[in-house]
Amino acid sequence: MEPINLEPSYSTAQLPGKCLKCLAEQKLNSCLRLLLVAEGENMETQERYAALLSFLQSPESKNLRDETEKCLAEGKEVKVQIYYQEGKIKCELRLEREE
Repeated sequence: MEPINLEPSYSTAQLPGKCLKCLAEQKLNSCLRLLLVAEGENMETQERYAALLSFLQSPESKNLRDETEKCLAEGKEVKVQIYYQEGKIKCELRLEREE
């Protein structure tokens, strides 16, 4: 499975932002729609759906949300990657650059 990249952002007067949870839920809903259309036959989409659902239900997601909000408040651009490693869901916060 390709890593799932989530790039939360702050809302400004010019651009609406999205928090980490909102982005994960949006991707989860997209996966669900794809699974319903394909009648659940796409393994890649099933894995992405399972990874996003596990992430949203994990206690680690709250910690990552708090950390991304802190970084965004400091003017940093952040990216969160969700991926499988050794059969387990892993999440990684990356600071891309400072604005």
